[in-house]
Amino acid sequence: MTQKDKQIELKDKIVKGLEKVYERLLEFKKTKNSELVVMQGDKIVKIKPE
Repeated sequence: MTQKDKQIELKDKIVKGLEKVYERLLEFKKTKNSELVVMQGDKIVKIKPE
């Protein structure tokens, strides 16, 4: 396995982990009925998770 292959594999693991964290965050926000604060363009927006 080359160095580039290792980097690609590591990147894939990191992205998969971040996706899992995002899903858990949405679940938490839904259960607590709290808003999700995100940035859209130059504005900070609060979104109700559905």
